[in-house]
Amino acid sequence: MINRLNKFLEKAMPFLTPTGVVLGLLCTSWLHSYSFLAPWVFAAMTFAGSLGSNFKDLGKVMMHPLPIIAIFVILHVVMPLVGWGAGNLFFPGDDLTLSGFVLMFVIPTGVISLVWVTIYRGNVALTLALILLDTILSPFIVPFSLSLLVGAKVQMDAWDIMRGLLWMVVIPSLIGMALNQITKGKIKASWGPNLAPFSKIALFIVVALNGAVIAPYLQQMNTKLVVIILVAFVCATIGYMLGWLFAKLMGWDRDLTIALTFNSGMRNLSAGAVLATTFFPPPVALPVIAGMLFQQILAALYGHRLSKSYGMNGPAATKAA
Repeated sequence: MINRLNKFLEKAMPFLTPTGVVLGLLCTSWLHSYSFLAPWVFAAMTFAGSLGSNFKDLGKVMMHPLPIIAIFVILHVVMPLVGWGAGNLFFPGDDLTLSGFVLMFVIPTGVISLVWVTIYRGNVALTLALILLDTILSPFIVPFSLSLLVGAKVQMDAWDIMRGLLWMVVIPSLIGMALNQITKGKIKASWGPNLAPFSKIALFIVVALNGAVIAPYLQQMNTKLVVIILVAFVCATIGYMLGWLFAKLMGWDRDLTIALTFNSGMRNLSAGAVLATTFFPPPVALPVIAGMLFQQILAALYGHRLSKSYGMNGPAATKAA
């Protein structure tokens, strides 16, 4: 029963986050009062997603560090500059929207990228190592990048953001990985299949709760909002494309190409939305929420393209998130 539910949710992944946003808009009067639960649900989702990781995998991947360095450069140098450039180009003088586009691309790679890499049989060890490193470094990278690119324009408390990332992302991840390490993988085998659908349902809940918070800004469709959505779509596409192009230029194999494509394009935007609605004025969350509309759809499209280019017979079934 649980396995069938997980397979159904995997197939529904491209539509999960857009549906969550729509639910948040439609039920904002009811869901808004529960928005305080978003960080807690996200922390539980992070814990469930990290049960498949361990520190041994990190050691293996760091023996050949070039792929992980390439992803880090795309994630935390190239794409934040793309977001900053897009914000300045299309929204000059709008500091809150600019901050939203920067925040969209300084957030670490998402635990949900592991789902896509597993589905399309990419390099899981690289993905797990990247999630571990990026998660641990996120309390430092995110505030520093925001301060560097928009710090003088928008009031923010870097320490509060660090604390939020620590208990919402880092601590649940370290607990999950430690349990996996201590039990020598037994907890992943026993808990993983049962928690796999929970991670996807939790993602839906977090998106709906955050959608409810910014509903007043999304319900009034205007030219600016349309431009935000279009720019977010183009920028999100660039992330996936850069990972795929770099892997192709390096002549890397299918496993690495799939891992680079998904990990360069996926962001922990649900965490970004929680940060935006917690530590910034609501308009900062608009580009992040707009990115959430397309991220899973783009992942499905790139997965289909990769599957065809490598002659794969569609996605593989997976039991763990």
